[in-house]
This record gives sequence, C-alpha cells and structure tokens, in this order.
Amino acid sequence: MFFFHHLVSRFLPLQLFIFLILLVLSLGRSQNEALQVKVGVVIGSNVTLSDLSLRAIEMSLSEFYNTHDSFKTRIVLNIRDSKQTVVGAAASALYLIKKREVVAIIGPGTSMQAPFLINLGNQTKVPIISFSATSPLLDSLRSPYFIRATHDDSSQVHAISAIIESFRWREVVPIYADNEFGEGILPYLVDAFQEINVRIRYRSAISLHFSDDQIKKELYKLMTMPTRVFIVHMLPDLGSRLFAIAKEIGMMNKGYVWIVTNGIADLMSVMGESSLENMHGVLGVKTYFAGSKELMYLEARWQKRFGREELNNFACWAYDAATALMSVEEISNVNMSFNKTKTNTSREDIGTDLDDLGVSLSGPKLLQALSTVTFKGVAGRFQLKTGKLEPKTFKIINIEETGERTVGFWKSKVGLLKSLQVDQKAHSSRRLRPIIWPGDTTFVPKGWEFPTNAKKLRIAVPKKDGFNNFVKVFDGAVGDTTILANRSHYVDFALPYSETGVVFVVPVKDGKQKGEWVFLKPLTMELWLITAASFIYIGIMVWIFEFQADEDFKKQRIIDKISNVFYFSFSTLFFAHRRPSESFFTRVLVVVWCFVLLILTQSYTATLTSMLTVQELRPTVRHMDDLRKSGVNIGYQTGSFTFERLKQMRFDESRLKTYNSPEEMRELFLNKSSNGGIDAAFDEVAYIKLFMAKYCSEYSIIEPTFKADGFGFAFPLGSPLVSDISRQILNLTEGETMRAIENKWFLGEKHCLDSTTSDSPIQLDHHSFEALFLIVFVVSIILLLLMLASRRYQERQRKVSPNLPNDQANAAQEVHVEGNVGDHIVEVDSALVRRKKLTSKTMPFRRAATLSRLKSA
Repeated sequence: MFFFHHLVSRFLPLQLFIFLILLVLSLGRSQNEALQVKVGVVIGSNVTLSDLSLRAIEMSLSEFYNTHDSFKTRIVLNIRDSKQTVVGAAASALYLIKKREVVAIIGPGTSMQAPFLINLGNQTKVPIISFSATSPLLDSLRSPYFIRATHDDSSQVHAISAIIESFRWREVVPIYADNEFGEGILPYLVDAFQEINVRIRYRSAISLHFSDDQIKKELYKLMTMPTRVFIVHMLPDLGSRLFAIAKEIGMMNKGYVWIVTNGIADLMSVMGESSLENMHGVLGVKTYFAGSKELMYLEARWQKRFGREELNNFACWAYDAATALMSVEEISNVNMSFNKTKTNTSREDIGTDLDDLGVSLSGPKLLQALSTVTFKGVAGRFQLKTGKLEPKTFKIINIEETGERTVGFWKSKVGLLKSLQVDQKAHSSRRLRPIIWPGDTTFVPKGWEFPTNAKKLRIAVPKKDGFNNFVKVFDGAVGDTTILANRSHYVDFALPYSETGVVFVVPVKDGKQKGEWVFLKPLTMELWLITAASFIYIGIMVWIFEFQADEDFKKQRIIDKISNVFYFSFSTLFFAHRRPSESFFTRVLVVVWCFVLLILTQSYTATLTSMLTVQELRPTVRHMDDLRKSGVNIGYQTGSFTFERLKQMRFDESRLKTYNSPEEMRELFLNKSSNGGIDAAFDEVAYIKLFMAKYCSEYSIIEPTFKADGFGFAFPLGSPLVSDISRQILNLTEGETMRAIENKWFLGEKHCLDSTTSDSPIQLDHHSFEALFLIVFVVSIILLLLMLASRRYQERQRKVSPNLPNDQANAAQEVHVEGNVGDHIVEVDSALVRRKKLTSKTMPFRRAATLSRLKSA
C-alpha cells in the first residue's frame, strides 16, 4: 500500500487520480442506468442460414451501440431455438411473450412458422419482424403487427415472365415445394403469365418428405409432356435433390430450360460444388443489392471477423432489421410492461399457455416508430411500404459449374437490361447476354419437344373430290382449312399461308359492239360542252376583231356576219383558210386556237381508234347488288362456309347451287341460270385463283371483296406448335419460297392476264385539257385589251391631224394599226378599200411608200 501511494504521488497528481476514479464510476453507473429493452429472437439452431443471420443481428447491435453510446436504451436479445418446426417456433414465441415479456420478436426463420407468430403478435400487440418469411400468403393474415423486413416472393414474378416472353416460350411448368413457401407464389405467377399469354400446362408439387424415388417418378411424368420450360421455387436443400435426380434421368440435357427463383439463387453460397455441377445451364432470378459503401464496409468487417463465410442476402436483411429496432429509443419514456387480465377458470379446467396472455403497452408506439423509420442500410434503403420492403431491381444469373455469371438485370418499369449503365430508352439493349443452356449449348431451346414415349402426331386432312391442288388424301399434309372466328373457339390457328378474302366471279362479255353513237364516247359530256362553248367564244372574238378592221364586214347583214364568223371558227377544224383575215388580232387568236384543236382532234382520234379496235372484256354484272336484284343462280363449293355467308347476304337459298371442282364450276357457268346452271360463283380467293388460272379470259372478279383470313393450320387449343409453325410460315411468305410453290401448283396463272376489268370505257375528260382552254381564254383577253388600246390611240391621232381628207385620215389610221415596216410606212389605197371581193393572188390592201409620198397626196 505504501508502495502504491508512493507510486501515485510520484507519477500522478492527486487531483488527476481522483478525476479518473470518478470517471470510471460514472461510466459504470450510466451503463447500469440504461433502460434494457428485451427483444426476442426465434430462429433455428445448427443451421448455416440461421447461424449467419444471428451473427448479423448481434454484430448490428454491437456496432450500433459502439457509435451511439449516448442512447438511453439498450436492446437485450432473448434467443429461443425453433427446432426447425412449426410447433417449436410457436412454443418459443409464446414463452418469450408470456414469460420474458419481450417488446418485439425477430423471426421466425421460415414462412411455414410465421402464421401462428403473426396471429400471436396481433393479439398481444407485439411486433413480429421477419427477415426471411417471404411467402406472399402471409399478407392475407392482414396483421398490422407483422413487419416483413425483406421482399416477398411475388416481387420477382414479372422478372420471370419477362424472361419467358423474351424467348417466346408459350408453355411453362412450375415445380414448387409443397408448403406455404412454395404455394404462395403460384397465384402471382398465373397472373403474370396470363398477361403475356403463356399457359401453365401442369403444376408439380414436391413435398419435403418425398423420397428420391418419388421425386424421380414426378420428373418422369414431366418428361412425358411436351413442355420443356420449368420454373423451380423451393429452398436449396430440396432444390439440390431435385437437380441431382433431374441430371440423372437426362432432364439437364439439350432442349430443357430451368429457371430458379431467388429461393435458390439468393443462397447459392450454401450449396456445395456438386450441386452447382448438377445445375449447369440453369437461369436464376437473384435479389440485387446496389454496391453502397455501407455494404462494402460490412463485408470487410465480416470477412475480418468470420473469415471465408459469405455474407448472404438474408444476413444483410437481418442486420438491417436489428438496426431498425433501434427506434425503441423514441419510446424510452413509454411503459414497456404488459397489461395482464386474469381469466376465470373452473376447478376442472387447469388452463393453457394461451390463458392470461397480456397486451404490450408499448406495442402501438413501437409499431408506429418502426413504420416510419428510414435509413440507408446495407441491403439498400430501409423504408417500409404496407409493412414490407419493395425491391426495384433483380439480377439474372446463369449458373455454371464454377459458380454464377451475371447475364442481365430486370428493373421495375423498364424490363430486361444487359447492364444497369445502358440507356433505359434503348429498346435494343432490353435483352440478356449470351446464355449457356443445359447440355452446354448456346442455342436457345424452343421450349417444347415431342416426348419420346408420346403418341404419334395425328393430322386431320379434309377429303375433297375437287380442288386437290392444295391437298390430296395419302399425301399426309395439312390441307385447306379456312380460318374463321367461330372455329377459333375450338382450335388455335397458325398464321394464314394463302391469300385472304371471299369474292364473286362472273362471266365476261365482249364490249366491242359500241352502237351508232360510238363517236361520242371518246369525250365526256362535259368536254363536249366545253368544246362547243369554246367554238362560240372564238366566233364572238373573231367578230369583234374583224368588225374593227374590215369595213366590208361592217356593211354586211347581221345574218351574214353570224354565218361568216361561225363558219370561219368551225371550219378551222378541217382546213386552213387561204384568205387571210383583215385583223392582226384575229390572226394571232386563230393560230392559238388551231394549236388547241390539233391536240384535241389527235386525242379524240386515238381514243376512238382504241375503242373500235381493242377488245374490251367487261363483266356481265358490275356489283353484288345487281346479282341479288336479278335473281340469278349463285354457285358455292360443297361444304364451304360461303353458304352461310350467302344466306346472311339475303340470297334466296333456292337459287344456290353447289360444285365440287373447277370443272363442275365451269359446267354450271356454261349452262347458265336458265338451264339450271349459274351466272356467278362465290368462293375464297385461293379457289377462285385456281379457277381463273384455267379460264381467265372468260371470267372476272367483281366488287366487293369480303373479309376472310385465308387458309391456316389448325391445332388443339394451347398447342405449343402454333407459334413455331407461324414463324416458319412467315419465313416462307416473306421470301421467294412461297412464290416458287405457287408457280408450281398454279402453273397456268403466270400465263394468264388479270381479267378484272374496268366497269366503264376510258374517256377523255375536261380535266386533261383545262390548261389549253385557259391559254385560249387568256390570249383572247390580252388581244382584246390591245385592240381597245389601239382604237383609243387612233382616236387621239384623228384629233392631231384634222386637216387631212377623210380617205387619207383613214389611211393614217390603218398605218398606225398595221405598224411600221423597216424605213417605210404602209400606204392604203382608198379605192382598193372599197372593193368587195379579192382574188387569192391579190396582195393585202397595203403598199410600201415613203412618208413624203403620203404627204404629197
């Protein structure tokens, strides 16, 4: 003691020593005074997943309090072993609530153990926080005191359906564990597949208690079905057995597709190497955690503390769930005891553990604190929506013998992506990277196969006596089955391989007999009227021009003027006049008019020649309505749906005749309705095309064309063959193969011209000559304006030279009208002006003279 006192007095001042002692005492008192909050943990022992999750919970609490030592509360864990049974989990929860009075329970470990705990927590107002109960069925319990600190299994069904849709598989078979965990995802899978028109052919439930022989028997049953796309939803222990047996019996070979949910994909680390070898080529949907600094720091601390044991997704959720419980700090001033009520029991009734269950007084406040807590956790943003976490991204993995390989991602509201860094709007990136499928192949399986022990594919072929270009019995080929709406209720059709439509075909007649008025047909009525009006208009303009220029024309009688003008106008159609007109404006107008008449007459001549010489084939009936009004007989093919169509169009049933072949159809046409034959036939385009290939010059198709979907292959409802056959048909019809097939089977068609003709002969209308008539009109108006301007100028000239004699003044006017010629002006001989007739060899009334000679006169 003396030595210790001497040491202290020598090395430390007395005051500092006293301060250190008080500090230690105060810290110890603060730890003892912190409010201890009891939280229960129900989890299985001696299980790798449970051990990792429990380590994560303890690590979360210790690390949190190391950085938050000022908190008034301290969570104390009360751990109970569920013994991996539903009863064990129920007993553990009941003990924790009744005996330990915990304010919350973390657990249970599985979805099967959760229902009882959820109901118990709802009754006692104790929040149940689960990081591993993922079944969507638990939502049906509708307990506000159940908090799912993880994702439920339904969140991944759209990622699975996106994969199915991207590879165009039409049928799938889910293989699931026969318990609450496995069954919970099925309703959501069904809904997701219905949205993309994918059929679930069969549901395979595998019990945890199945022996290997029972699993093998179930897989053999799947081998007898055509579907080769399987979706596996179970935990790794049962999944490892399933894939080992599947590989043994050959279901991991080429042609098979296996997709596992995150029940297996999230726990690949707990599966051995042999299990990975058995799952080579399997696709998986895995929960994706973004690479945050919180996650990286935890992984570093985890590896430093636990070595090689991997930090899986459930351990991350357990870590965040424990962190969320730190919200008890907000209710540190709330009474955390239970309100217990005594239940009266009879002497014979000794009671049960459920009697005298209290109600947590802090439960409602704690639930409110947990519902609103939010933080950036190691598994992403921790924020509860309707009592659970909602994922936005899943990772698509391809399992290989050495591990897993990322081939893409699925993102909410975006779909499949190769990478999260690509532009979300780029549709070309919405696919996966190359995948290695079972059988170590990169070729995408088609999703179905003919089972080795299945029945042979039976094909129904329509038996017909005629129209055997499409099918003959003993060919073994699918025949001419028409796609109809009412038939689609019983079968599924592939895409049509023939031309679509139903039409009427009628005989044609030669329209060569034109009649006595054929010369009027080349021009339409409107063009005839416009041409006649143009002749009258030209005559009037010639009258105006000549009246101003020709004195002799002025002295004629009115009847002579009209006859001369219109004779001049109309005669320009046939010859050019040798006597020139007296007016310059008339000559210009006549030149333009002759140009128009040249084009008009040449066009008329060419059209009339075509009408008289070219054979014109016209249908005997123009439209279906004419057939119905005329009451003639209509032919249809025996057994065809066209019979019902004709009755729907109100054709008299007694007037409908049947035929079985193109030859019978031809014979009925020759007999006509008057001799028990037909005057029209109603059939599908493919059959009419075959008929026209033989008799194209004698028949024609008339309007209208009725809608029909053509010929197609019919399959049982839901058959996986439909999509594959349709794709092959598209490949044929878009290329040259289908044309080669048509040329082979419709040999006469390529030598046959299209016999569908116009209902009326081609005529020339006024629209073709609008520009020419417009030119004539514009030129005539311009000439009229020039003439009026010239006349006004002449009147001014008379006023300038009043002393000149009348004859000379008139000669001066003529000079100004006709214009200058070189260095001379035109002199008009007044004596010649008065002559009434001119010979064809006489020069016009003008003679060249010098200006001085005109003055001397």
